[in-house]
Amino acid sequence: MAMKLDEEKKAKVKLAVKRRKKEVYTPVIPDTQLGFVHNNVDCIGCRACEIACKDKNGLPAGPRFRRVQYVEGGSYPEVYAYKVNISCNHCAKPACLPACPTGAIFKRQKDGIVDIDSTLCIGCRRCEATCPYGAPQYDPEEGIVKKCNLCVDEIDAGRKPYCVMGCMMRVLDLVDINQLRQGVYDTKAIAPHETPVRAVKNFADPTLTNPSIAFIPHSKGKVE
Repeated sequence: MAMKLDEEKKAKVKLAVKRRKKEVYTPVIPDTQLGFVHNNVDCIGCRACEIACKDKNGLPAGPRFRRVQYVEGGSYPEVYAYKVNISCNHCAKPACLPACPTGAIFKRQKDGIVDIDSTLCIGCRRCEATCPYGAPQYDPEEGIVKKCNLCVDEIDAGRKPYCVMGCMMRVLDLVDINQLRQGVYDTKAIAPHETPVRAVKNFADPTLTNPSIAFIPHSKGKVE
């Protein structure tokens, strides 16, 4: 039975590659673009979002779809510390998508979610090499690449991703990123006096792929 399934997958991948070679990549312009907002200032670094994500996706040790990064610096008495929380940014121009030789990576028309069809992934890791944010994660146990898909089953059921629901400080949220950029801040992650930005220090240039994420930056994390 296992051998039969392997042969079926090989045939499916070969067909996908053949079709892929004939296609010309056309960026998807979604009806709505979902994205994340993270408050770097109020995040306490509890990593509940990481744990919720690992639990939801049944990930082994190693791959992490969501990562909480600790940033510390300065010298006594002027020291500082803050956290930056990132995963897949479901970019408007995802670098991973055209790099995939089988077409396993796709962007949904209705909400802009970038997902992977695991039955077409061959584990070549080209997407991993092209993503400037380290979103694709190689699973050595299954030999394929996986990543955050915004808990797409939860989205389709009208709920929010596990990472957002697991955030006890409510500093991570899912928003319509285009509305956010237009000044509509319908989220508890942003206080009335705060203004979100597209990037913080050490975050890859957002003009590369136009990531669907915004930050409330720490004063030491602002991009000059």
